[in-house]
Amino acid sequence: MPAFAHFSSKNEKDGQPINPKIVRRGEGQQVNVLGDQQTFKLTSEDTNGLFTLIEEVNPPGTMIPPHVHTNEDEIFKVLEGELEVTVGDETTILKAGDLAFAPKNVPHTWKVVGDQDCKTILSVFPAGLELMFEELGGLPPGPPDFPKITEICGRYGITFLT
Repeated sequence: MPAFAHFSSKNEKDGQPINPKIVRRGEGQQVNVLGDQQTFKLTSEDTNGLFTLIEEVNPPGTMIPPHVHTNEDEIFKVLEGELEVTVGDETTILKAGDLAFAPKNVPHTWKVVGDQDCKTILSVFPAGLELMFEELGGLPPGPPDFPKITEICGRYGITFLT
């Protein structure tokens, strides 16, 4: 078999096979993370820790304050609507088909702008951040408890900027 036709479904990290998975529209675990409506499409469990894939659908005004990850790189790909992102010192508005790469240790933030909901695919490398999102999504409704949010995020290597 030619080398270019040989593929492996093994995770290079631990040699465990990665099972195929089909995820249909409307499928996946839904979590409200402080107003950020997320649907987990692929998690650490699905990818042997390689990456997480999350669909976000949010109305205008939804935003996440500036923060820094010490463990993960993130890619934001806009499918519908408009997303204002700042990565490092650059701020821009992403529209359908655009994406932004936020490497670990680089400050970033985002906000849904325009007059329609924004659908974004968030890819996180390596996986595991969905565990933090689940924990945040489990906080009681009402005004955000910022000390608790900061404590949870800190355990996952995320710091908010003031």
